[in-house]
Amino acid sequence: MPWILVGFLISWGWQFFFRQERIDFVMKKIGLIVLYFFVPPLVFRIFLDARLTLEMAEFVGLTCLTIIFMYVLAYLYARYHIRRRVVDPGSDKLYLKTLLTSQGRSSAFVGGAILAIKEWGVPAAIFMALMGIALFAVMPYILYRMSKREQRAQTDPLKLPWFLRFYPWYFSSFVVAAIVVHQTTGLTTKELGDWGTILRFYTALTIPIALYYVGSGIHPQDLKLIELKKLTGLIQDDQVEHWLWVRQIFYLTAVITPGIIFSIFGLLYVLNVIPGPWMAVMVINACLPITGTNMFLVPYGLDKRATAHAVTWSTLIGVPVTVVLIWIFSIYL
Repeated sequence: MPWILVGFLISWGWQFFFRQERIDFVMKKIGLIVLYFFVPPLVFRIFLDARLTLEMAEFVGLTCLTIIFMYVLAYLYARYHIRRRVVDPGSDKLYLKTLLTSQGRSSAFVGGAILAIKEWGVPAAIFMALMGIALFAVMPYILYRMSKREQRAQTDPLKLPWFLRFYPWYFSSFVVAAIVVHQTTGLTTKELGDWGTILRFYTALTIPIALYYVGSGIHPQDLKLIELKKLTGLIQDDQVEHWLWVRQIFYLTAVITPGIIFSIFGLLYVLNVIPGPWMAVMVINACLPITGTNMFLVPYGLDKRATAHAVTWSTLIGVPVTVVLIWIFSIYL
């Protein structure tokens, strides 16, 4: 986890030499490199070494239900505020899409640290794969349907870049390939000899690189006391609605959703309905900060500034919580 601090400090240092827009552009490219060339091989190695059972199939079903529940919760939360007229009537669709998408979490970045714990590896990889598909395949389709009427008046409607539309299937192909190879041949990284050693070394680099990326995404200019006061509503400025949106996204993703998920799965664990690793993976993923890759969905009609501020502050709070939970659960579960 110190790599998060390293990423933040290096990003802060670059600001003395380059504009923030240039730094963000470079980090966006680094994020794509991590998504395409580091996370999928790591998941491939985990599933290649894993022994899949009926129990894991049950976990897949439970994960699907959990992800659906998270998005339904976000939808109901948004509709509640819209009905209360907290949001300007002219911005209700923009608000709904922005808040709904905010439930996508950084499973491929901060969540990648969970993969380092052997007992949690397969469940964490399953959650990561399904969340990736939900965020980059299902959500864009839903956003497109929600925006279809608005886009009819546009001659050239915006679309998600091809490399992000392709990613869920590319990512899933590594999971399928690992399962097929292991189930048909019984091979693991140990049987691969030197190639297995190289694969383990290469995939071990994923965690520090991904965490460095997360740290670099925290903008120092946003970490001001006055910004925190705006977030909490202690002071108002001329952008009241903007900070209201950020605050509501923050409460949903950092307080409400983790609290409900912890209550549900904590109770199931106490009642011996699910094993400890399942509970740990579900709770930690619910506490993860909003993924910076949500910014790639802005062309579908999200509020860019509200999403960016929510990513920054949820990362600042979510990462320490995630670190503590990983430490506690790894000891007692």
